[in-house]
Amino acid sequence: MSVGFELIARDGDARAGRVTTAHGVFETPAFMPVGTAATVKAMAPADLRRVGAEILLANTYHLMLRPGAERLERLGGLHRFMNWEGPILTDSGGFQVLSLAKRREVREDGVAFRSHLDGALWDLTPERAVAIQKSLGADIAMVLDECPPFPIEKGRVAESTARSMRWAARSKAAFEVREGHGLFGINQGGVYEDLRAESAEALTSIGFDGYGVGGLAVGEGQEQMFAVLDHVVPLFPRDKPRYLMGVGKPEDLLGAVARGIDMFDCVLPTRSGRTGQAFTHRGSVNLRNARHADDPRPLDEACGCATCGGYSRAYLNHLVRADEILSAMLLTAHNLHFYLRLMRGMGEAIQERRFTDFKAGFEAELAKGDIAPV
Repeated sequence: MSVGFELIARDGDARAGRVTTAHGVFETPAFMPVGTAATVKAMAPADLRRVGAEILLANTYHLMLRPGAERLERLGGLHRFMNWEGPILTDSGGFQVLSLAKRREVREDGVAFRSHLDGALWDLTPERAVAIQKSLGADIAMVLDECPPFPIEKGRVAESTARSMRWAARSKAAFEVREGHGLFGINQGGVYEDLRAESAEALTSIGFDGYGVGGLAVGEGQEQMFAVLDHVVPLFPRDKPRYLMGVGKPEDLLGAVARGIDMFDCVLPTRSGRTGQAFTHRGSVNLRNARHADDPRPLDEACGCATCGGYSRAYLNHLVRADEILSAMLLTAHNLHFYLRLMRGMGEAIQERRFTDFKAGFEAELAKGDIAPV
């Protein structure tokens, strides 16, 4: 067995499932907190477990630069290194093809990067990306792909997508099958339905343990993102998990689950926590705003996290405006608790065949906006 997937329930196109890996099981719909450099910023592993995290994401590109894949392997792998016993998915570095556009050259054999740390030249091929992820001990590895920018003309997207599919085949050939470890393919094609369909056909013919949808949430907007999902998700095998990469806001998660997506990752809840932004059942809140300075209420009265149970908006406003480290810790913990509670709520609603009502109710509350102080 590589990575196992059990489909527990369906409600329309929404799915609830269970993924089994070498380091344990996680339930879907699943949100993966982003631990790019072997840490989820402002959160210790024990804190992550307390807010309900079951699987984390780490990044191949950043870890190969520092501390280095070989060092991590000598030290017992990523799980031991960061004291996280649960599953880990590693992004292959494909997104850095986009985000580090001024520091890289894309070739047929792979990508040449200039390190953002010291300018040193690094080559990342599909085979090397797979080997690094094995050294890290990732439960779920991703193929190397190229994430094209938006907007971009169709001809360039077609060329990029075709190359990514050739890289996917090479990644699969290089992957060593081990019990509890899997390799996911990544669908590309921009906002073009025919290119997305060609990519899906190529990936399913190669055969992977799961299927990622990449190249979205890069500026195309929610409407176009959902249109792509409407078209491409039905083309993936029903018995494999589906992963929408780098998404997103609570509204995005609800809409994507409704379209059959099982897994997500995004820096939004952690990055927002470090900048004074919080997510609540009544929408987002900016704790820098002066209106919170005398507010004794919790951040979200419908939330059961430790932040909402022990600290007032006034105190959080003070911490944020004083630039105290504790503000990042408390708000990040709250935001991740909010996201993970949303995942659990969707999963329970799917199993009880009430997902449509759950989604409508959650979206209606978000649309109301934050409650003003009395």
